[in-house]
Parts: sequence; structure tokens; C-alpha cells
Amino acid sequence: MSKRRKTGIIMLCFIVLALLVWLDHSPLRHKWRPAPESQDRTKAYDLEKFHAKTFAVINVVDGDTIDINVPDGRYEHTRIRLLGVDAPETKSEQVDEMYFGPEAAEFTNKLALGKSVTVYLDKPNPARGKYGRLLAYVKLPDGRFLNEALLTEGYVYADSRFSHSYYNKYRQLQAGARSAKKGLWQNVTPDQLPEWMQ
Repeated sequence: MSKRRKTGIIMLCFIVLALLVWLDHSPLRHKWRPAPESQDRTKAYDLEKFHAKTFAVINVVDGDTIDINVPDGRYEHTRIRLLGVDAPETKSEQVDEMYFGPEAAEFTNKLALGKSVTVYLDKPNPARGKYGRLLAYVKLPDGRFLNEALLTEGYVYADSRFSHSYYNKYRQLQAGARSAKKGLWQNVTPDQLPEWMQ
């Protein structure tokens, strides 16, 4: 191989290497290779953006899920799943509408829709659930927490599948509503309970 050809190959290798280094540091990198995001980094971002901040509730999905007026990634709003509670389903592709689902959604609608609420994340636990929704305690303008109001009045179940900071308190609130036969506890039958409770 001639000296000239060898020099050309070496120069071409340097150009390709320089191009790869430039692409790795370029904003274009995100278009061809997503940057890995650690759960800790996402949680830190969510804490900074949402924790102890106030937002308007613009939509009630069902008894335990609301949307607030702040963008979240590619979405125009942020979806919050109320932490520590499980409302009977109203709009799920997996299960039919459940007993007391519409009543739970209406109660959440009455307390939260159009109101300014303060969002609190549970710092020891992940900020997001498996569907990417923010997991939070939501404080209403009157000082009550929506999660607790729903439990106290018997519109939701204390979700014992996952641990959180108010796990024992929420189980006690449910026990109080159940013994007073409030809300769904007045007439619910074992087959109407969520699958995880049966």
C-alpha cells in the first residue's frame, strides 16, 4: 500500500472519529439515541417541579386520578394518581365500571375540579407509578387532603398493596368509614371489591 493511500485512510479514520465525538456531544444526539434517565434523577426533577407547589385541577379522570395544569414531558398536563388510595374503576379498559365508581369520581370532581391544590410527593418512595403518573398527596384549598377525605367518607379503599408514609393512618381511616358504613361501605358486597382485596 502506498504512503499516500495509508495517509488518506488514517485521515478518514480521524474525520470519522471526530464526527462521532461531535455527535455524542451535540444536541442531535437525543434524536438518534435517547439519554438514559435514572429513577433518582427523575425523582429529583419531580420533587423540584411539583413538591409543595400549587396547581389548578383541570380534569378529574376518576375518583383517584386528576390532571393538573402543568405540562409533563410530551403531555399538556400532568396526571396525578392519589397515593395510598384506590377508587372503584369508572373508565378502565381492563375492568367494567365498578360499584361506587361514578360516586367516587363525582366526589373528587366536587372537591377538586377547578380548584387550586397543593401537591406533596412521598419523599422516601418513587415519585411515579408504573404508568408514569405522578404519585401524590393532594391538599385542598380548605386544608384537607383529598386522599384522606375520600377515605373518611368511604369513596375509596386504602391501597394496602404499596407502602407509603401514611399507610397505617389510611388503613385506620378506612376502618372508621367501614364501621360507620359510610359511602360504599354501606352496601358493598365481597364480589364488588377490587380484585386485590378479594
